[in-house]
Amino acid sequence: MSMRRRRGTGGDRPEEEIAPSLGKTIQRLRKAYNMSLGELSEQSGVAKSIISQIERNETNPTIGTVWRLSRALDITLEEALKSETRQNFLQHQTKAGIPILTSEDGLCTLYIIGALELVETFQVYDFHAKPGGTLDSEAHQQGCVEHLSVLKGELQVTVAGESRVVRQGETLRYRADAPHCIVNIGTEDAHATMVVALRSPVVEERR
Repeated sequence: MSMRRRRGTGGDRPEEEIAPSLGKTIQRLRKAYNMSLGELSEQSGVAKSIISQIERNETNPTIGTVWRLSRALDITLEEALKSETRQNFLQHQTKAGIPILTSEDGLCTLYIIGALELVETFQVYDFHAKPGGTLDSEAHQQGCVEHLSVLKGELQVTVAGESRVVRQGETLRYRADAPHCIVNIGTEDAHATMVVALRSPVVEERR
């Protein structure tokens, strides 16, 4: 996610701040409206030759010029300047910024490594447990499923009184809308990843 600040819309922007996709945006909208260069020039008050240069990314227009073209194409200034370039890196969460949860016995640690804005629907944890460590959980919302992948050690998962052992290299998927518990039954520290997929508590009736 970009944290780059935007300047006010008054005055001209330096050349590097004009989105390189501006020309494509102007051309795409002009053609969508079936407008010729001349028609856009007449409606915007921007010279036909300047519009042509903008569409070919051969000139760096002023904010005033972009504003006039935006009005003629019925879009906002921000929409015109918005970059179409995909961001490859959306978020970099440092170790110090990762939230941590601890079990009541202090032997299990959950690092919340999933995006915090998605916790109501999708949660991802990095799970660590000392020998004997126990993580008790109340029932989550109806339809919730947990996916536990053991990277190291041996864990026992109990759901509503039924238990299953999952070992290194194995993945166990189980209902989490009932009381459940994870215990490190091994003699060494256990490490696993846990993905919690929550579903809407309102389930539509199938027709």
